[in-house]
Amino acid sequence: MNQINLKEQVNIIREAFGYINQFKGATFVIKLDSTLIEHPFFSLVIKDIALLHHMGIKIVIVPGARQRIDEILKAFHVRCRIVNGTRITSPGAIPFIKMAAFDVSNKIMTLLAENNTHGIIGNWAKARGIGVINGINYQNSGIIEKVNSDIVKTVLDQGMIPIFPNIGWSAKGKPYNISSNELAATISQELRAAKLFFLADFEGITANTYKLPRNVQVTADGIISRMNVTEAEKMLELNSSRKHDFKMELISLAHKACTEGVQRVHIVDGRGEGMILKEIFSSRGWGTMIYANDFENIRPMQHADIGEVLHIMQPSIKERSLLPRTAEELETNMEDYVVFEIDGAIHGCGALHIHSSDQAEVAALAVDSAQANQGIGSKLMKYLLQKARAAKCKEVFVLTTQAPDWFSKAGFKEASVLSLPESKKKQYNKNRNSLVFTYSLKRKARQRRLRVE
Repeated sequence: MNQINLKEQVNIIREAFGYINQFKGATFVIKLDSTLIEHPFFSLVIKDIALLHHMGIKIVIVPGARQRIDEILKAFHVRCRIVNGTRITSPGAIPFIKMAAFDVSNKIMTLLAENNTHGIIGNWAKARGIGVINGINYQNSGIIEKVNSDIVKTVLDQGMIPIFPNIGWSAKGKPYNISSNELAATISQELRAAKLFFLADFEGITANTYKLPRNVQVTADGIISRMNVTEAEKMLELNSSRKHDFKMELISLAHKACTEGVQRVHIVDGRGEGMILKEIFSSRGWGTMIYANDFENIRPMQHADIGEVLHIMQPSIKERSLLPRTAEELETNMEDYVVFEIDGAIHGCGALHIHSSDQAEVAALAVDSAQANQGIGSKLMKYLLQKARAAKCKEVFVLTTQAPDWFSKAGFKEASVLSLPESKKKQYNKNRNSLVFTYSLKRKARQRRLRVE
């Protein structure tokens, strides 16, 4: 094994152990799309879920049953109309729908048992009828009212995995066919889950299909990588005419879950081997995530961060795009440095050195190669510019050998070495012959005031 591959594996192991420690004892609610049940990799999905359970993560499973319901209704020649994605469930159809829902749940419980994990199926969801909407009687189709979370918590504390079929019961014991997506979202809210997963049969929310808010991050494959709740709400507004679209339904449920206490919602392709593990134990992300808390956090560097910061800098130092720095140098100038943190792991760094009351230098800007093209460098730069502005500096400069285009795009203008402060001129390495770029804070501040007025 070459050194590069070995280094990558070590980094993956370190990152995974960090997440294991972070999520031990946390609750994850996992909704499994009905189309996944017969997929060749489905047994591996359950194996991965069992693995998470054995790591100390509390798991709740909500299996979708639409595909199995369709099969059973067809076999017994029972017809049910679907309106805006909701099945109108007649009293004659409800026994067959219950059969299908519990059939799927039993299959999952069996697969869990094969992985030395105990699952239990329960009637913990309370529901009421949808009633009549726009003249349509939805009969035995229901809306979730609440989940008996106390019993569910007891089951989780006893080391078992609760499995929720998509059937809810009224106070008088009347069964209703309910949405498994809504059920999963409600459970996650009432349990204050750390994560809600929608394991689907697609890779995530595709960007080119919908109207998007500005600055939403999209992968090279055209998948929306992540959105905060504000961005998700804006996307719902922009696509309000498509509220019955299945993917927009997931965005809506994710938005509500996050505003009600769920930390993060992940829409992930369940057909790929190990996808749920990749999504949990990697900061990269493989589907679409909607998050409530600050997924990204720029903060001052601490002494314990120095090793990781030097590690992130090393590739750029080898490429000679960044000057070498020692742990002692970082410690001496610690108050100048900031780090970009994702889930407790550092993926970027930068520094702002104040040279005078007028000028400051942006330096040591580096991003983990695994997080390239995620906008981390730009966010660090904006943060450092704000920091310089708060220090009442009039100008920021940077020295670069390999990234002039990047700094130009960020609003910097090429300048002469003569524009540097005297202290920096004395340190300037003529053999390195770095290009000088400057950014006028005074000019930008005037533009902002004009826009506000």
